[in-house]
Amino acid sequence: MKVCVVGTGYVGLTTGVSLAFLGHEVTCVDLDQAKVDMLTAGRCPIYEPGMEELLAEAAPNLTFTTSYADAVPGADVVFVAVQTPSADDGSPDLRYLRSAAESVAQALNNDFTVVVNKSTVPIGSGNWVDAILRDSFEQRADRPAGVEFAVASNPEFLREGNAIADTLYPDRIVIGSDNPRSLEVLNRLYRPIINQTFTPPAFLTRPEDVNAVPLVSTDLASAELIKYAANAFLALKISYANEIGQLAAKVGADITEVARGMGLDQRIGSRFLQPGVGWGGSCFGKDTKALIATAGEYNLEMPIVKAARDVNQRQRAIAVERLQDELRILKGRKIGLLGLAFKPNTDDLRDAPALDIANSLIARGARVKLHDPVASERFRTEQPELAAYLTSTIDELFADCDAVVLVTEWAQYLELDWSKFVGLMRTPIVLDGRHVLDADRMRRLGYRYLAVAG
Repeated sequence: MKVCVVGTGYVGLTTGVSLAFLGHEVTCVDLDQAKVDMLTAGRCPIYEPGMEELLAEAAPNLTFTTSYADAVPGADVVFVAVQTPSADDGSPDLRYLRSAAESVAQALNNDFTVVVNKSTVPIGSGNWVDAILRDSFEQRADRPAGVEFAVASNPEFLREGNAIADTLYPDRIVIGSDNPRSLEVLNRLYRPIINQTFTPPAFLTRPEDVNAVPLVSTDLASAELIKYAANAFLALKISYANEIGQLAAKVGADITEVARGMGLDQRIGSRFLQPGVGWGGSCFGKDTKALIATAGEYNLEMPIVKAARDVNQRQRAIAVERLQDELRILKGRKIGLLGLAFKPNTDDLRDAPALDIANSLIARGARVKLHDPVASERFRTEQPELAAYLTSTIDELFADCDAVVLVTEWAQYLELDWSKFVGLMRTPIVLDGRHVLDADRMRRLGYRYLAVAG
Protein backbone atom coordinates (compact mmCIF):
# COMPACT_ATOMS: atom_id res chain seq x y z
CA MET A 1 0.00 0.00 0.00
CA LYS A 2 1.04 3.63 -0.49
CA VAL A 3 1.39 5.54 2.76
CA CYS A 4 2.12 9.16 3.68
CA VAL A 5 3.26 10.12 7.17
CA VAL A 6 3.07 13.79 8.19
CA GLY A 7 5.64 14.57 10.88
CA THR A 8 8.90 12.79 11.71
CA GLY A 9 9.00 12.99 15.49
CA TYR A 10 9.10 9.88 17.67
CA VAL A 11 5.66 8.66 16.56
CA GLY A 12 5.73 9.64 12.90
CA LEU A 13 9.24 8.41 12.24
CA THR A 14 8.71 5.07 13.96
CA THR A 15 5.42 4.56 12.13
CA GLY A 16 6.84 5.45 8.72
CA VAL A 17 10.05 3.45 8.99
CA SER A 18 8.26 0.40 10.40
CA LEU A 19 5.60 0.38 7.68
CA ALA A 20 8.30 0.76 5.02
CA PHE A 21 10.18 -2.15 6.55
CA LEU A 22 7.00 -4.22 6.22
CA GLY A 23 6.96 -3.53 2.48
CA HIS A 24 4.61 -0.56 2.15
CA GLU A 25 5.64 2.40 -0.03
CA VAL A 26 6.08 5.21 2.49
CA THR A 27 6.75 8.92 2.06
CA CYS A 28 7.36 10.99 5.19
CA VAL A 29 6.79 14.73 4.97
CA ASP A 30 8.31 17.22 7.40
CA LEU A 31 8.72 20.99 6.96
CA ASP A 32 12.17 20.94 8.57
CA GLN A 33 14.57 20.67 5.63
CA ALA A 34 17.56 19.88 7.87
CA LYS A 35 15.70 16.94 9.39
CA VAL A 36 14.65 15.68 5.96
CA ASP A 37 18.24 15.89 4.71
CA MET A 38 19.49 14.00 7.77
CA LEU A 39 16.92 11.23 7.35
CA THR A 40 17.55 10.96 3.62
CA ALA A 41 21.21 10.39 4.48
CA GLY A 42 20.16 7.56 6.81
CA ARG A 43 20.86 9.41 10.04
CA CYS A 44 18.29 9.62 12.82
CA PRO A 45 17.55 13.03 14.42
CA ILE A 46 16.38 11.40 17.66
CA TYR A 47 17.98 8.79 19.87
CA GLU A 48 15.99 5.59 19.56
CA PRO A 49 17.75 2.20 19.77
CA GLY A 50 17.65 0.37 16.46
CA MET A 51 16.17 3.23 14.43
CA GLU A 52 19.16 3.81 12.16
CA GLU A 53 19.43 0.07 11.53
CA LEU A 54 15.74 -0.09 10.59
CA LEU A 55 16.14 3.01 8.43
CA ALA A 56 18.80 1.15 6.46
CA GLU A 57 16.65 -1.98 6.07
CA ALA A 58 13.56 0.04 5.06
CA ALA A 59 15.39 2.45 2.71
CA PRO A 60 14.15 0.91 -0.59
CA ASN A 61 10.55 1.69 0.38
CA LEU A 62 11.12 5.01 2.14
CA THR A 63 11.26 8.62 0.95
CA PHE A 64 11.53 11.89 2.90
CA THR A 65 10.34 15.27 1.63
CA THR A 66 9.18 18.72 2.69
CA SER A 67 6.42 18.77 0.05
CA TYR A 68 2.85 17.64 0.68
CA ALA A 69 2.40 17.62 -3.09
CA ASP A 70 5.07 14.89 -3.34
CA ALA A 71 3.77 12.85 -0.41
CA VAL A 72 -0.04 12.88 -0.36
CA PRO A 73 -1.24 12.23 -3.96
CA GLY A 74 -2.09 8.60 -4.53
CA ALA A 75 -1.72 7.65 -0.87
CA ASP A 76 -4.10 5.01 0.47
CA VAL A 77 -3.41 6.13 4.04
CA VAL A 78 -2.17 9.47 5.37
CA PHE A 79 -0.98 9.44 8.98
CA VAL A 80 -0.94 12.80 10.72
CA ALA A 81 1.65 12.62 13.52
CA VAL A 82 2.35 16.24 14.38
CA GLN A 83 2.94 17.62 17.86
CA THR A 84 -0.04 18.57 20.04
CA PRO A 85 1.55 20.37 23.01
CA SER A 86 -0.46 21.51 26.02
CA ALA A 87 -2.00 24.97 25.90
CA ASP A 88 -2.08 27.13 29.04
CA ASP A 89 -5.51 25.77 30.07
CA GLY A 90 -4.37 22.15 29.75
CA SER A 91 -6.12 21.46 26.48
CA PRO A 92 -3.96 20.33 23.54
CA ASP A 93 -2.74 23.02 21.17
CA LEU A 94 -4.13 21.87 17.83
CA ARG A 95 -2.68 24.52 15.52
CA TYR A 96 -0.18 22.08 13.97
CA LEU A 97 -2.92 19.51 13.45
CA ARG A 98 -5.12 22.11 11.74
CA SER A 99 -2.27 23.21 9.46
CA ALA A 100 -1.44 19.60 8.56
CA ALA A 101 -5.10 18.79 7.78
CA GLU A 102 -5.42 21.85 5.53
CA SER A 103 -2.21 20.95 3.69
CA VAL A 104 -3.28 17.33 3.23
CA ALA A 105 -6.63 18.44 1.79
CA GLN A 106 -4.85 20.59 -0.79
CA ALA A 107 -3.03 17.53 -2.16
CA LEU A 108 -5.64 14.74 -1.99
CA ASN A 109 -6.34 13.14 -5.37
CA ASN A 110 -6.96 9.44 -4.72
CA ASP A 111 -10.32 7.73 -5.17
CA PHE A 112 -10.29 6.90 -1.45
CA THR A 113 -7.83 7.96 1.24
CA VAL A 114 -7.92 7.28 4.96
CA VAL A 115 -6.61 10.26 6.92
CA VAL A 116 -5.48 8.93 10.28
CA ASN A 117 -5.04 10.91 13.47
CA LYS A 118 -1.87 9.35 14.91
CA SER A 119 -1.22 12.30 17.20
CA THR A 120 -2.82 12.14 20.62
CA VAL A 121 -5.86 14.37 20.23
CA PRO A 122 -8.93 15.22 22.33
CA ILE A 123 -12.08 13.18 22.02
CA GLY A 124 -14.02 14.62 19.09
CA SER A 125 -10.95 15.72 17.14
CA GLY A 126 -11.69 13.21 14.41
CA ASN A 127 -14.91 15.01 13.56
CA TRP A 128 -13.07 18.35 13.76
CA VAL A 129 -10.32 17.18 11.40
CA ASP A 130 -12.92 15.78 9.02
CA ALA A 131 -14.62 19.19 8.86
CA ILE A 132 -11.29 20.96 8.22
CA LEU A 133 -10.42 18.51 5.47
CA ARG A 134 -13.76 18.95 3.73
CA ASP A 135 -13.76 22.75 4.01
CA SER A 136 -10.21 23.00 2.70
CA PHE A 137 -10.84 20.48 -0.07
CA GLU A 138 -13.96 22.31 -1.23
CA GLN A 139 -12.00 25.56 -1.49
CA ARG A 140 -9.50 24.09 -3.95
CA ALA A 141 -9.63 25.67 -7.38
CA ASP A 142 -8.15 22.47 -8.85
CA ARG A 143 -10.48 20.16 -6.94
CA PRO A 144 -10.41 16.78 -8.75
CA ALA A 145 -13.58 14.77 -9.27
CA GLY A 146 -14.19 11.38 -7.69
CA VAL A 147 -11.97 11.96 -4.66
CA GLU A 148 -13.22 10.45 -1.41
CA PHE A 149 -11.65 10.40 2.04
CA ALA A 150 -12.52 9.58 5.62
CA VAL A 151 -10.95 10.18 9.01
CA ALA A 152 -9.81 7.46 11.40
CA SER A 153 -8.04 7.30 14.74
CA ASN A 154 -5.09 4.97 15.31
CA PRO A 155 -3.56 5.91 18.68
CA GLU A 156 0.04 4.96 19.40
CA PHE A 157 1.19 3.11 22.51
CA LEU A 158 4.94 3.49 22.06
CA ARG A 159 7.48 3.57 24.84
CA GLU A 160 10.43 5.73 23.92
CA GLY A 161 13.53 3.56 23.97
CA ASN A 162 11.42 0.58 22.93
CA ALA A 163 9.44 2.15 20.09
CA ILE A 164 10.36 -0.27 17.32
CA ALA A 165 9.46 -3.36 19.33
CA ASP A 166 6.23 -1.71 20.44
CA THR A 167 5.35 -1.08 16.78
CA LEU A 168 6.26 -4.47 15.36
CA TYR A 169 5.22 -6.57 18.38
CA PRO A 170 2.50 -4.49 20.07
CA ASP A 171 0.11 -5.51 22.85
CA ARG A 172 -2.77 -4.46 20.58
CA ILE A 173 -3.63 -2.27 17.62
CA VAL A 174 -6.53 0.14 18.02
CA ILE A 175 -8.30 1.58 14.98
CA GLY A 176 -11.42 3.70 15.13
CA SER A 177 -13.63 5.18 12.45
CA ASP A 178 -17.28 5.77 11.70
CA ASN A 179 -16.58 4.72 8.10
CA PRO A 180 -16.44 0.91 7.57
CA ARG A 181 -14.26 1.26 4.49
CA SER A 182 -11.59 3.05 6.54
CA LEU A 183 -11.48 0.19 8.99
CA GLU A 184 -11.04 -2.29 6.14
CA VAL A 185 -8.11 -0.29 4.71
CA LEU A 186 -6.34 -0.08 8.08
CA ASN A 187 -6.98 -3.74 8.76
CA ARG A 188 -5.24 -4.55 5.47
CA LEU A 189 -2.37 -2.14 6.21
CA TYR A 190 -1.64 -3.75 9.57
CA ARG A 191 -2.28 -7.37 8.52
CA PRO A 192 1.45 -8.32 8.57
CA ILE A 193 1.68 -7.17 12.19
CA ILE A 194 -1.67 -8.62 13.23
CA ASN A 195 -0.75 -12.04 11.83
CA GLN A 196 3.01 -11.65 12.50
CA THR A 197 3.81 -12.89 9.00
CA PHE A 198 6.80 -10.59 8.38
CA THR A 199 10.43 -11.56 8.75
CA PRO A 200 11.77 -9.75 11.83
CA PRO A 201 14.64 -7.26 11.49
CA ALA A 202 18.04 -8.79 12.11
CA PHE A 203 18.59 -6.79 15.30
CA LEU A 204 15.16 -7.40 16.89
CA THR A 205 13.89 -10.94 16.97
CA ARG A 206 10.24 -11.70 17.51
CA PRO A 207 9.38 -12.54 21.15
CA GLU A 208 8.44 -16.19 21.56
CA ASP A 209 5.04 -15.34 23.03
CA VAL A 210 4.00 -13.08 20.12
CA ASN A 211 2.15 -15.11 17.49
CA ALA A 212 -0.70 -12.73 16.70
CA VAL A 213 -1.69 -9.23 17.77
CA PRO A 214 -5.23 -8.33 18.95
CA LEU A 215 -7.02 -5.74 16.81
CA VAL A 216 -9.52 -3.41 18.49
CA SER A 217 -11.76 -2.06 15.74
CA THR A 218 -14.17 0.53 17.07
CA ASP A 219 -15.80 3.91 16.52
CA LEU A 220 -13.85 7.16 16.29
CA ALA A 221 -14.59 8.56 19.75
CA SER A 222 -13.86 5.28 21.52
CA ALA A 223 -10.45 4.95 19.87
CA GLU A 224 -9.58 8.50 20.90
CA LEU A 225 -10.62 7.87 24.51
CA ILE A 226 -8.75 4.54 24.70
CA LYS A 227 -5.44 6.37 24.33
CA TYR A 228 -6.16 8.88 27.10
CA ALA A 229 -7.66 6.27 29.40
CA ALA A 230 -4.66 3.93 29.03
CA ASN A 231 -2.04 6.61 29.67
CA ALA A 232 -3.96 8.07 32.61
CA PHE A 233 -4.24 4.63 34.21
CA LEU A 234 -0.49 4.01 33.92
CA ALA A 235 0.16 7.45 35.41
CA LEU A 236 -2.20 6.59 38.27
CA LYS A 237 -0.35 3.34 38.91
CA ILE A 238 3.04 5.05 39.21
CA SER A 239 1.68 7.80 41.43
CA TYR A 240 -0.08 5.25 43.63
CA ALA A 241 3.19 3.38 44.14
CA ASN A 242 4.88 6.67 45.06
CA GLU A 243 2.15 7.59 47.53
CA ILE A 244 2.40 4.17 49.19
CA GLY A 245 6.17 4.69 49.20
CA GLN A 246 5.82 7.78 51.37
CA LEU A 247 3.68 5.83 53.84
CA ALA A 248 6.21 2.97 53.79
CA ALA A 249 8.93 5.40 54.81
CA LYS A 250 6.87 6.57 57.78
CA VAL A 251 6.04 3.11 59.10
CA GLY A 252 9.45 1.55 58.39
CA ALA A 253 8.37 -0.70 55.52
CA ASP A 254 10.44 -1.53 52.44
CA ILE A 255 8.57 -0.06 49.47
CA THR A 256 10.46 -2.30 47.04
CA GLU A 257 9.12 -5.39 48.78
CA VAL A 258 5.67 -3.84 49.12
CA ALA A 259 5.56 -3.15 45.38
CA ARG A 260 6.79 -6.67 44.65
CA GLY A 261 4.10 -8.16 46.87
CA MET A 262 1.43 -6.08 45.17
CA GLY A 263 2.68 -6.81 41.68
CA LEU A 264 2.50 -10.58 42.10
CA ASP A 265 -1.28 -10.21 42.30
CA GLN A 266 -2.30 -10.98 38.72
CA ARG A 267 -5.11 -8.46 38.96
CA ILE A 268 -2.53 -5.72 39.54
CA GLY A 269 0.70 -6.76 37.82
CA SER A 270 4.23 -5.57 38.57
CA ARG A 271 4.75 -3.07 35.76
CA PHE A 272 4.56 0.66 36.57
CA LEU A 273 4.75 0.03 40.32
CA GLN A 274 8.34 1.22 40.68
CA PRO A 275 8.59 4.12 43.15
CA GLY A 276 10.86 7.06 42.43
CA VAL A 277 10.97 10.69 41.37
CA GLY A 278 7.95 10.23 39.13
CA TRP A 279 7.06 10.09 35.48
CA GLY A 280 7.92 12.58 32.78
CA GLY A 281 8.06 12.65 29.00
CA SER A 282 5.63 13.80 26.36
CA CYS A 283 2.66 11.54 27.15
CA PHE A 284 1.59 11.13 30.75
CA GLY A 285 1.75 14.77 31.79
CA LYS A 286 0.15 16.10 28.61
CA ASP A 287 -2.49 13.40 28.34
CA THR A 288 -3.64 13.53 31.96
CA LYS A 289 -3.86 17.32 31.69
CA ALA A 290 -5.86 17.03 28.47
CA LEU A 291 -8.19 14.43 29.99
CA ILE A 292 -8.99 16.78 32.87
CA ALA A 293 -9.57 19.64 30.41
CA THR A 294 -11.85 17.52 28.22
CA ALA A 295 -13.90 16.42 31.22
CA GLY A 296 -14.21 20.07 32.22
CA GLU A 297 -15.91 20.83 28.90
CA TYR A 298 -18.69 18.49 30.06
CA ASN A 299 -18.78 19.86 33.64
CA LEU A 300 -17.07 16.75 34.95
CA GLU A 301 -14.20 16.57 37.40
CA MET A 302 -11.44 13.96 37.35
CA PRO A 303 -10.25 13.95 40.98
CA ILE A 304 -8.33 10.67 40.70
CA VAL A 305 -6.39 11.81 37.63
CA LYS A 306 -5.74 15.20 39.22
CA ALA A 307 -4.41 13.49 42.36
CA ALA A 308 -2.04 11.39 40.25
CA ARG A 309 -0.61 14.57 38.73
CA ASP A 310 -0.25 16.22 42.15
CA VAL A 311 1.54 13.19 43.62
CA ASN A 312 3.88 13.03 40.65
CA GLN A 313 4.91 16.66 40.95
CA ARG A 314 5.36 16.22 44.70
CA GLN A 315 7.92 13.41 44.14
CA ARG A 316 10.33 15.87 42.55
CA ALA A 317 10.05 18.18 45.52
CA ILE A 318 10.54 15.27 47.93
CA ALA A 319 13.89 14.45 46.28
CA VAL A 320 15.13 17.95 47.10
CA GLU A 321 13.68 17.78 50.62
CA ARG A 322 15.48 14.49 51.28
CA LEU A 323 18.75 16.16 50.38
CA GLN A 324 18.01 19.15 52.57
CA ASP A 325 17.06 16.92 55.51
CA GLU A 326 20.39 15.13 55.19
CA LEU A 327 22.67 18.07 54.44
CA ARG A 328 20.72 20.61 56.54
CA ILE A 329 21.95 23.47 54.35
CA LEU A 330 21.88 23.36 50.55
CA LYS A 331 23.47 26.75 49.90
CA GLY A 332 26.95 26.22 48.52
CA ARG A 333 26.61 22.42 48.41
CA LYS A 334 27.67 20.57 45.29
CA ILE A 335 24.95 18.18 44.11
CA GLY A 336 25.45 15.89 41.12
CA LEU A 337 22.53 14.59 39.05
CA LEU A 338 23.05 11.36 37.14
CA GLY A 339 20.64 11.37 34.22
CA LEU A 340 18.74 14.12 32.43
CA ALA A 341 16.43 12.30 29.99
CA PHE A 342 13.03 11.47 31.47
CA LYS A 343 13.79 7.75 31.10
CA PRO A 344 16.64 5.52 29.85
CA ASN A 345 17.27 4.82 26.16
CA THR A 346 16.00 8.17 24.92
CA ASP A 347 17.31 11.71 24.68
CA ASP A 348 13.84 13.18 25.30
CA LEU A 349 13.90 15.92 27.94
CA ARG A 350 10.22 16.84 27.90
CA ASP A 351 8.90 17.13 31.46
CA ALA A 352 12.02 15.36 32.72
CA PRO A 353 12.18 15.21 36.54
CA ALA A 354 15.87 16.17 36.42
CA LEU A 355 14.96 19.64 35.14
CA ASP A 356 12.68 20.44 38.10
CA ILE A 357 15.14 18.97 40.59
CA ALA A 358 18.08 20.91 39.15
CA ASN A 359 16.18 24.19 39.05
CA SER A 360 14.91 23.72 42.60
CA LEU A 361 18.42 23.00 43.89
CA ILE A 362 19.81 26.06 42.11
CA ALA A 363 17.01 28.21 43.53
CA ARG A 364 18.07 27.06 47.00
CA GLY A 365 21.68 28.03 46.42
CA ALA A 366 23.16 24.63 45.59
CA ARG A 367 25.83 24.20 42.92
CA VAL A 368 24.62 21.48 40.58
CA LYS A 369 26.62 19.19 38.30
CA LEU A 370 24.82 17.31 35.51
CA HIS A 371 25.55 14.25 33.39
CA ASP A 372 23.73 12.08 30.86
CA PRO A 373 25.30 9.48 28.56
CA VAL A 374 23.05 10.36 25.60
CA ALA A 375 20.91 13.46 26.18
CA SER A 376 23.67 16.01 26.87
CA GLU A 377 23.83 17.41 23.34
CA ARG A 378 20.07 17.88 23.16
CA PHE A 379 20.22 19.38 26.65
CA ARG A 380 22.70 22.03 25.47
CA THR A 381 20.27 23.09 22.77
CA GLU A 382 16.99 22.88 24.69
CA GLN A 383 18.20 24.03 28.12
CA PRO A 384 20.92 26.61 27.37
CA GLU A 385 20.52 28.26 30.78
CA LEU A 386 21.56 24.99 32.46
CA ALA A 387 24.17 23.88 29.92
CA ALA A 388 27.02 25.38 31.94
CA TYR A 389 26.41 22.79 34.66
CA LEU A 390 27.07 19.80 32.36
CA THR A 391 30.06 17.59 33.09
CA SER A 392 31.77 15.58 30.38
CA THR A 393 32.68 12.59 32.55
CA ILE A 394 31.21 10.76 35.51
CA ASP A 395 34.44 11.26 37.45
CA GLU A 396 34.04 15.00 37.02
CA LEU A 397 30.49 14.83 38.33
CA PHE A 398 31.41 12.91 41.49
CA ALA A 399 34.49 15.00 42.27
CA ASP A 400 34.07 17.01 45.47
CA CYS A 401 30.27 16.48 45.55
CA ASP A 402 28.28 16.59 48.77
CA ALA A 403 25.63 14.29 47.29
CA VAL A 404 24.79 12.55 44.03
CA VAL A 405 21.25 11.81 42.86
CA LEU A 406 20.48 8.94 40.49
CA VAL A 407 17.65 10.47 38.47
CA THR A 408 17.57 8.33 35.31
CA GLU A 409 18.30 4.62 35.59
CA TRP A 410 20.59 4.32 32.59
CA ALA A 411 22.29 0.92 32.39
CA GLN A 412 25.64 2.74 32.34
CA TYR A 413 24.95 4.08 35.83
CA LEU A 414 23.71 0.77 37.24
CA GLU A 415 26.87 -0.94 36.00
CA LEU A 416 29.28 1.64 37.45
CA ASP A 417 32.14 0.56 39.64
CA TRP A 418 30.70 2.60 42.49
CA SER A 419 33.67 1.77 44.72
CA LYS A 420 35.96 4.06 42.74
CA PHE A 421 33.79 7.16 43.27
CA VAL A 422 33.19 7.10 47.00
CA GLY A 423 36.62 8.60 47.67
CA LEU A 424 36.07 11.40 45.16
CA MET A 425 33.14 12.89 47.06
CA ARG A 426 33.31 15.43 49.86
CA THR A 427 30.50 13.57 51.63
CA PRO A 428 29.55 10.22 50.03
CA ILE A 429 25.76 10.59 49.97
CA VAL A 430 23.76 8.89 47.20
CA LEU A 431 20.05 9.53 46.74
CA ASP A 432 18.52 6.73 44.68
CA GLY A 433 15.74 8.43 42.75
CA ARG A 434 14.59 5.20 41.12
CA HIS A 435 15.02 2.57 43.86
CA VAL A 436 17.30 0.51 41.62
CA LEU A 437 20.58 0.42 43.55
CA ASP A 438 21.42 -2.26 46.09
CA ALA A 439 21.14 -0.33 49.36
CA ASP A 440 23.19 -2.81 51.43
CA ARG A 441 25.98 -2.89 48.86
CA MET A 442 26.11 0.91 48.64
CA ARG A 443 26.41 1.11 52.44
CA ARG A 444 29.19 -1.49 52.46
CA LEU A 445 31.07 0.62 49.93
CA GLY A 446 30.92 3.55 52.30
CA TYR A 447 28.00 5.55 50.95
CA ARG A 448 25.22 7.10 52.96
CA TYR A 449 22.34 5.63 50.96
CA LEU A 450 19.04 7.48 50.69
CA ALA A 451 15.93 6.79 48.67
CA VAL A 452 13.04 9.03 47.68
CA ALA A 453 10.69 6.75 49.60
CA GLY A 454 12.35 5.10 52.56
